[in-house]
Amino acid sequence: MKTLLAAAASTAALALAACDGTPKPTLTRLDCPKTEHGLTRVSAAADGKSCAYVSRDGAEITLTLAPVRGSVEATLKAIEKDLRASLENATPSAPTEAARSDVAPPAAASTARESAAVEATAQADAGLTEERAEKDGEWKTAEGDGDHARVDLPGVHIDARDDSASVRVGPIHIDADDEGAEIRMQRDVRLRGESLSPQKRGVRATLVLTGDELPAGYAFAGYEAGGPKAGPLAVAVVKAKGEAGHHEELYAAVKTLVRRNGGV
Repeated sequence: MKTLLAAAASTAALALAACDGTPKPTLTRLDCPKTEHGLTRVSAAADGKSCAYVSRDGAEITLTLAPVRGSVEATLKAIEKDLRASLENATPSAPTEAARSDVAPPAAASTARESAAVEATAQADAGLTEERAEKDGEWKTAEGDGDHARVDLPGVHIDARDDSASVRVGPIHIDADDEGAEIRMQRDVRLRGESLSPQKRGVRATLVLTGDELPAGYAFAGYEAGGPKAGPLAVAVVKAKGEAGHHEELYAAVKTLVRRNGGV
C-alpha cells in the first residue's frame, strides 16, 4: 500500500509540475516545414527567426518570431502598423476582367464564413449558449427603426446602421461595411502541456482585413499570432490578391504553423 501511495504521489507531482508556474524553455528557432497543407516554403532565415511561404493561389505568408515589447497589445499594434504600411507601399496590380468580377463576392462570402466561425468559437469559449442566456433571463434586444438596429445579449452586442455594422462577441470584434470588414480576436489561452493549469499563460490573436477596397489589389490580409504572453510570439502575416480571397484552407494552414510554433 505504501508503495502504491508513493507511486501515486509521484505521478501527481509530475502532472502538477507541468503547470506549477515553472517557466518553459523560450522558443529560439521556428519549425518551418517545406510544405504545410497547400503552402510551400520559399525561404527561411539562417537564424531560424523567419520563413516565408506561398499558397497555390499566390497568397504570401511570412512567419516570424516576434519578441513581446512592452505588452502583447503594444506588440500586436506594431505588427498591424507594419502590415498596413506594407499594403500601402505594395505595387498595385490590375486584375483581369475575370478577377474583377470574382474578387468582391468571394471575399464577402469568405468574410461571412470567417465571422460565423469566429463567433461560434467565441460563444463556445464563453459558454454563451442560447439556453444559458434564456435561463439567466439576460436577453436584451433593442430594435431601431429604418436604418438602425441594435441587439444586446450576454456577451454579444450588435449595432447596425445603414450599410455598416459593429459586432462584439466575447473577444471578437467585427466592423463591416459595404467596402469590406475588419475582424479582430484576442484571448488568453493555455500553453501546450499546461492543460491542467489554472492560469492561462498564453495568448492567441487574429486580425482579418478583407474587401475590394484594400490597397494594391489585395483582397485579404491579416495576421495570426500565438505564444506565451512573455514572448516570443509566433506571428504569421498573410496577404492575398484576387481569387486568393478564398482563404479557408489558407488560414487553416496558417493557424497550424502558428500553433505549432507558438505552443498554444
